[in-house]
Formats: sequence, C-alpha cells, structure tokens
Amino acid sequence: MVTRPRILVVGAGFAGVECVRRLERRLSPGEADLTLVTPFAYQLYLPLLPQVASGVLTPQSIALSLRRSRKYRTRIIPGGAIGVDLDSKVCVIRTITDQDVNERYDYLVLAPGSVTRTFDIPGLTDNAFGMKTLAEAAYIRDHVISQLDLADASGDPAERAARLQFVVVGGGYAGTESAACLQRLTHAAVKRYPRLDPSLIKWHLIDIAPKLMPELGDKLGRSAQEILRRRGIDISLGVSVEKAGPTEVTFTDGRVVPTRTLIWTAGVVASPLIATLGAETVRGRLAVTSEMSVPGHDGVFALGDAAAVPDLAKSGDAVCPPTAQHAMRQGKVVAENVIATLRGQDLRPYEHRDLGLVVDLGGRDAVSRPLGLELHGLPAQVVARGYHWSALRTGVAKTRVLTNWTLNAVAGDDFVRTGFQARRPAKLKDFEYTDAYMTPEQVRARVEGTGPVAS
Repeated sequence: MVTRPRILVVGAGFAGVECVRRLERRLSPGEADLTLVTPFAYQLYLPLLPQVASGVLTPQSIALSLRRSRKYRTRIIPGGAIGVDLDSKVCVIRTITDQDVNERYDYLVLAPGSVTRTFDIPGLTDNAFGMKTLAEAAYIRDHVISQLDLADASGDPAERAARLQFVVVGGGYAGTESAACLQRLTHAAVKRYPRLDPSLIKWHLIDIAPKLMPELGDKLGRSAQEILRRRGIDISLGVSVEKAGPTEVTFTDGRVVPTRTLIWTAGVVASPLIATLGAETVRGRLAVTSEMSVPGHDGVFALGDAAAVPDLAKSGDAVCPPTAQHAMRQGKVVAENVIATLRGQDLRPYEHRDLGLVVDLGGRDAVSRPLGLELHGLPAQVVARGYHWSALRTGVAKTRVLTNWTLNAVAGDDFVRTGFQARRPAKLKDFEYTDAYMTPEQVRARVEGTGPVAS
C-alpha cells in the first residue's frame, strides 16, 4: 500500500498556523497527511496580551480557534515537541497528559517559537511573573487587582506600600506596553478604593539598555518615555535586577524596592527544542538558508522566532527579527517550499521589507512608525489598533476585539478578578516548562529504543 507523505508542523504561533493554513489550501486531501503539534488548539495573538492583562480585552478575544473552519483537516496532537532526531525523522512529543510518543514524519516544519529569556539572577524564576502566555496575562490581572484588595484590607502601612509598588523589567514592546496598560488599570481601579492613597501606587519600568524600544528611533522612543513619565511611571535605564525575593526586589544600582509584583519581559530566546537537534545555530536560533530549509537535512524547514532566517531586505549577515509580521509571511513561504519539495519544484527565498512598528500605550496614547512615518497620540493609536485588528485571522476575533475596545472605552472596567488560579503557583518556572526538553543523546537513545511510536 502506498502511504501519503507525512508533513509535521511543530508550533501553532503566527508562523506555524500560517504554514498549515496555506498547506491545507494548496494540497489536495490525498496528496499528504498534515499534523500539527501544539498544547492548545488556538493561535494566540501575542501583541495584545498586555490588553488582556489590563482587562481591556477578554482572553477569548485573542485566542483564535484552530478548529473553527469547517475545512480544517489537520490532525492536532495536544502537546509539545521535546526532541527531534533529524536522521531518523522522528519527533518526540510530550502530550498534555505527560505521555511521550514518537511521531514519524517525511517533511518537518519547525516553528516552536520562543520562551522568555532569563538570566542567572537569584530568585528570578521563583518570584517573577512572565507575560508570554494567555494564562500568565490572565493571572497577572488577578494578581494586580488582588494587591489593591489586600492593601485596602491591611492595617500595616509597610505592607500596604509594598503591595502598591509594581516592577516591570524590559524596555521592549512587551515590557513597555505591559507597564503602560497595567498602570492605567491601577490608576482607574484605585478610585474604587477610598481607603487607599493613590500616591502610594508606584510603577517602575527598568531595562539594562540605554533606551526604551530603540527600534522606534530616538524621537518616538523619547515620546514614549515622556508619556509614561507623565503618568507617573518611574523609568530607570541601564539598570537590571540583582536579586528577587518574595517581598522585595534589589536593583543593580543598589536600590531595594519592597514589592509583591515583579513582571519579567526582558526579551526572548529560541525554544529549547532547537538545542535537541544538534544542528548549527546563530545566537541560539537554528541556522537556515534563505529558503528556510535546514542545511544537510532534506525536507526540514524552520522559521519564526526559533530560526535565524536571513533578512534579504538588509545587507550583510542580518537575520529577520522575531516579529509577528515576519513570522506570518515566513509561514506562507515555507508552505510553498514544502509543496515545491514534495512536487520536485524549485524553492523560493523569503524576502520582506519591514512595514514598521506600532506601540499601544493604552487610552489615546501610542507611538507608531508605519512605513517610516513617525506618529504619536491619537493618530498613532488609530494605526496601532487598526494594524492589530486587521492582523486578526478570523471575523469572529475581529468582532470580539472591536466590541471589547468599544465597551471598555464607553463603560470602563469592573475590576473583577476571577480567582481561578488564586491558590496555585504562577511564576515564570510554572508556565513555560523549559525543563521538559531532552538532550540530543536522550532523543537518540529513545528513538533507538522501544518507546511508543505513533502510526
């Protein structure tokens, strides 16, 4: 019996989902079997996570179901890839029930994305919150509101002051938008707490770099800083965390800030899955050609945050930055290249000129640089939200987001915390499972052994 080629896609981020959607449209059902590995059957629209954390958007608004389309025919394995043996063409998957299975493939697309970049800072992973997953964003919202509740109920002035101080580390887009949106949340919420002194609420945004969001350029970067400082956010550049405890954070400049809230958004690194391959990397990202194929391994492609895709729109050895607009476009090109490989056709290189950057600071505050045009204030906000809205993949998601924005603008927030995770640990170490991955030797030993193999 002739079996159909098996195409395995790892990851349901922007890159993986765009690749699967294009493969489904361009391949006939009898031409190949499609399988997607992802813990959740949705695509998360990451740029809007800070708005979920601040309550502007509901979590469901930015979780785009992969099963909504009636034409969807890809088999989903609910779990994460924890190792790949490129020689044997086997991917080791840990399902959401903690079972390890071997999945064989003929063509492999690696789009596992990234994880939060951490450093060897005492207490960091035990005491800091991340902002990389939907669960983290929902948890942070509950946590921030609970700090107001607990401060309001406390009779200890020192505890009250500590609970009303918040530290965000990372002056990139995630950190800046998180600090901006969450500060607006606390500023609005404190009006419902007549026993609390609003002047006690202090937000700190720190980054080891000399500038906020340097990609924006000096003018827009300064504009963003001025907006945040006018709101009362304390910005410290050239500063990081020396150690993190459950009740205080020590900065590298010697300051000790009593706080129960440390949000860590200091960049990302490629998924640990890449280290299991034993292949060449560029600053931790998998080295690939301009066609996004892995050298020396036919039928293996990598893209998105986990791959060092050459940026042909720039000179030298530049690689594409880990942004959504690159990942989405890379997904479509990789799908075409998988099909070309399947049909014995020529591959095409990936090239895309950056369309610009948008930063939503909440309310009417934003800074944007679409196609090189520098904007701030309401025009920038229109561009920022218009870009995000148009990038949402489904009409249902667009309707939900637009409705949420409108309702929040008209009626504000009820400052409700769900409490569904109130008794569970929810720090960096509890969400990203970075200790689950195998070493190359463990992968090889498993493949050569007698572990369960999926048909």
